[in-house]
Amino acid sequence: MASKHITTALLSVALMTGGAFAQTDTSKNSSGTSAATTEYSAYKLVGVDVYNNSNEKLGEVKDILLERAGRASKTILSVGGFLGLGEQYVAVPYDQLKWVDEPARTASGSTTTTTGSSATGSSRKWYPDHAIYNTTKDQLKAMPEFKY
Repeated sequence: MASKHITTALLSVALMTGGAFAQTDTSKNSSGTSAATTEYSAYKLVGVDVYNNSNEKLGEVKDILLERAGRASKTILSVGGFLGLGEQYVAVPYDQLKWVDEPARTASGSTTTTTGSSATGSSRKWYPDHAIYNTTKDQLKAMPEFKY
């Protein structure tokens, strides 16, 4: 009879601690940053503006392509055009984009918010403010067009 109570108690403790292991890990990773700050929602990345190193707007993220293993491989950017007319899609390697959480700087030195409200207090955005891709507008427009 006592063994049933001990077994039940041990099973209860095991089930209660299992929930703790499933929680989000906000501890520091090997690079010293919090795991929660290194993740973005792919859904929220669509629409993020992309700039080059000279702070010229190149376009915006239209899609993220995944390999079968689940790793992000390509980012589809919408470039050129005006109000959706004349734009084309190009595929760039996902790992060549630099995701930036701070607003883009303009030539005058002021900042512009490109994707809406900023994170305040302990709440966290699940998307970056913008991305940087090291190229020019002309080089991007000269890339082969991506077709779905």
